[in-house]
Amino acid sequence: MHRTTSSAAASAVAPVVALLTLLTACGNAPARSPADAHEPARASTRADARPTTASTAFRAMSAQVRTATLTGTVTAENDPNHLLGRPGEYTSKVTFSDSWVQASQVTGADPGAVERGGAVELFADAADARARAEYIRGIAKSSPALAEYDYVHGSVLVRVSRYLTPKQAAQYEAAAAGLG
Repeated sequence: MHRTTSSAAASAVAPVVALLTLLTACGNAPARSPADAHEPARASTRADARPTTASTAFRAMSAQVRTATLTGTVTAENDPNHLLGRPGEYTSKVTFSDSWVQASQVTGADPGAVERGGAVELFADAADARARAEYIRGIAKSSPALAEYDYVHGSVLVRVSRYLTPKQAAQYEAAAAGLG
């Protein structure tokens, strides 16, 4: 009888030890900045510094394009497109302005509008980012007023204002190349 009791006790302890081990391992996750707190965390599948949120992608890009200034973080509550977190759509998004864009060119545009500078959208995978860029290009073909520069690198889509010159936009393309 003693042997059965200690065997039962050992079987009951094993799952508890496994659970505690798992919880301890989860407690070692890197801290997230308050700006990224509302954005879902994504695990990197590569050893390089692939961005995990649109905010981290923007920070890396704006280190190279000094005229870009973060203007907003899109949330489920303020997403004008209602795409954030939907299947196949962006998992996080930020908007930015660019000092090369003249205020007179964007009078009346919404504060987070791409024409004021741009947006960075992060997707679960590269195929979703490419599909979004193709969708936007299709709309722009039928309405040139909606044209913009779009650069896809991995799971990151960088959308840049049509008011920038091709040379200015090329700086975003070069910066975006290091993101994906």
